[in-house]
Amino acid sequence: MDLDLRKVRYFVAVAERLHFGRAAEDLLIAQPALSRQIRALERELGAELFVRDSHRVHLTAAGERLLGDARPLLAAAAAARRRAGRAAHAAGRLVVGFRSGIRVTGAIRGFGAAHPDVAVEVRRVDWDDQAAAVLDGRVDVAYVRLPVVEPGLDLTPLYGEPRMAALPAGHPLAARTELTAAQCAAQTEILHLCTNTGASGPRQPPAVRTVEEKLEYVAAGRGLTYLPRSTALLHRRPDVVYRPVTDLPPDEVALARPAGEAGRLAAAFTAAALRAAAEEHPGRDAPLSRS
Repeated sequence: MDLDLRKVRYFVAVAERLHFGRAAEDLLIAQPALSRQIRALERELGAELFVRDSHRVHLTAAGERLLGDARPLLAAAAAARRRAGRAAHAAGRLVVGFRSGIRVTGAIRGFGAAHPDVAVEVRRVDWDDQAAAVLDGRVDVAYVRLPVVEPGLDLTPLYGEPRMAALPAGHPLAARTELTAAQCAAQTEILHLCTNTGASGPRQPPAVRTVEEKLEYVAAGRGLTYLPRSTALLHRRPDVVYRPVTDLPPDEVALARPAGEAGRLAAAFTAAALRAAAEEHPGRDAPLSRS
């Protein structure tokens, strides 16, 4: 038996609101019709999904399990529809995602020279949606920073770049021309994206999502952070200095596209990205200047 995605969508609406009336209003259907669809889904699954009484509605264990599975199922179905629609109606268009600091101009120029009839658009992606943007069809390919743990992507390594420590101006380590990870860790807290899982105690840094947020904390003396060299170049400011960290592994940049046989345009852009990377990154970049 195949799951009816419409019934699953109805189930999620009720499960998120725990109220049949409000779910029916949001779905623009009558409440009795919604109730019938939920009962039909329960019969098909052979499991009760909700406990209903005169006061409230709550999920059963089976309902909790289905809710956990239903959200990614519906997201995947929506992504499949989006990708199919774009493939049918946008044969002359390619959307390229990129992370902060990564320049895609060379690859776009090389691709455009060979495919002048294709309109190329660019769209910035962040660390927490770089994979999702490709998987759900918002972009066709994306320059991502590794690691990428989400399944369903083909990754083509392009190049690596040095990592820099971002320090508040006047920090004792700023007097050095280069640093080690041990020197950084011994001096102050390290600010990571989203959360610092290695820190503890009352001075634990708060969760941060963006480069701009991290640099605000750095400038205020709340910690230091590591950035790829290209991102550091993009975010120069007088109250923050950057120093190379010699023993950190390089930040690896790759091109991501949906797994499986690549479409014609995605395959051609991948080849252009590889050529551009070979020309623009033949070896390690020079360290960022002391300014």
